[in-house]
Amino acid sequence: MSLSVLQAKNVVAGYVPDMPILHGVSIHVGPSEIVSIIGPNGAGKSTLIKAIAGLVLVNEGDIRFNEKDITNESAHHLTANGVAFVPQTGNVFSTLSIHENLVMGGISLSKSKANERIEAIYKLYPFLSDRQREKAGVLSGGQRQILAVARALITEPRLMLLDEPTAGLSPMAANELFGQIQNLVHGGVAIVMVEQNAKAALRISDRAYILAEGQNRFDGKAHQMLEDEEIGKIFLGLGRDLKSGKNLKDIV
Repeated sequence: MSLSVLQAKNVVAGYVPDMPILHGVSIHVGPSEIVSIIGPNGAGKSTLIKAIAGLVLVNEGDIRFNEKDITNESAHHLTANGVAFVPQTGNVFSTLSIHENLVMGGISLSKSKANERIEAIYKLYPFLSDRQREKAGVLSGGQRQILAVARALITEPRLMLLDEPTAGLSPMAANELFGQIQNLVHGGVAIVMVEQNAKAALRISDRAYILAEGQNRFDGKAHQMLEDEEIGKIFLGLGRDLKSGKNLKDIV
């Protein structure tokens, strides 16, 4: 296995004590990789990404970022040390201007550093600069998601966690956002993405993990998953092997 930016081993986690949603899930993410977490509803995908982000208690197992144990670290501490989390909803301050949203993203930085980073973001996303005085609430769904990602980039993270980034977006807006996500890895950011639009996510991913009932069921290269007939059945909701618990490695 190559050096990992993120490595989660045998993670048991959930929202209620003694009622775990994740039952020993393991993943790893290499430098500048896009890794998708996919699977049926209730599989534990968002729970996993929130456990990594310090928002769900990990009861067993460990999570390492750049070889350092970050298991159950606070979300604030993780942000300050290079891990950014963009939630599915509530990821921008609608009543604040675009510029004020970016200022909030750099609140942990010195004023000069925050200003420097905001100017860099405006160069990266010119439409934000053009509309910086407008309220974030007037942006389209896709534009809000880009603002949320841009705000997360203020702290120059090495790892970005995206929870359902295209939820509720039109196909055109989703495609634009996926393009922006691909651009992030060129800047050295590793991406972990939970996404219901599995086929679209796989097209831009290097690797992927399929979860079901809080457990790993399959992992591999994204393009191989796209080409596999049995994995295709899972996308269409016909993956009985996931429900039966059969190891998909036996059938692909």
